[in-house]
Amino acid sequence: MNFQIVFDAIIYHWHIILLFFTVAILYSSVGFGGGSSYLAILALTGIVFTQIRATALLCNIVVVSGNVLLFYHQKNLDWKKIIPLVAFSIPFAYVGGYLKISQHFFFILLGVTLLFAAITMWLSKKIIVSNEKINKSKPIKNASFGGIIGFISGMVGIGGGIFLAPLLHLTNWGSPKKIAATASFFILVNSFAGLMGQYSNPDFKIDWNLTSILLFTVFIGGQIGSRLSNKSFTPIQLKKATAVLIAFVSIRILFKYLF
Repeated sequence: MNFQIVFDAIIYHWHIILLFFTVAILYSSVGFGGGSSYLAILALTGIVFTQIRATALLCNIVVVSGNVLLFYHQKNLDWKKIIPLVAFSIPFAYVGGYLKISQHFFFILLGVTLLFAAITMWLSKKIIVSNEKINKSKPIKNASFGGIIGFISGMVGIGGGIFLAPLLHLTNWGSPKKIAATASFFILVNSFAGLMGQYSNPDFKIDWNLTSILLFTVFIGGQIGSRLSNKSFTPIQLKKATAVLIAFVSIRILFKYLF
């Protein structure tokens, strides 16, 4: 890798790098990868949309890998309930990533996805249930949820945790800790599947100079965030601030591509 090119990329994209670092800390502290925020940031940069998806998924993988390992050691991964969720989400995420979609359709789908993400982040504190009301898991329903979320996630370029976590909370699927662990694992495997689907598409392209810098940035941010967890700040307040930013980006995107 040419270090001069890397240095120039850092100078030119310093604002993107700083935002990615902040998002990685924020999201990893609550068990997410940050794909929706990475997409929101990249959507405003003018980078080719086919590269936006791949870059966001790679950053997702880097951030949530540490979280999954941590949750595994803490024994918060309930495999009997997780396997039905990912059994269909993985192949559908691959298909969603492989599909060739137009730039216009991508940005409309992205705008809707980001708007949903903003709303769920803003309301996140209100949809967390107590540990005493856990419902019995239904494998068929879990598989259906996983397949639908996986397909949409693969097309957009996110791991799907922003869809899955609120749904699991609303259906009293498990304790908040186990839901966070499940969302992290779900994001990890779907990000891999969606990325492989994109890579299989002949039109796959990515700017490795910028992407490698962003991957290193979110790795450091993710390590910091996963260790801070809820000890140094209130994630709910930070998520609400992020929700406002994402809502602004989503409305801007939808206004541009719908009107």
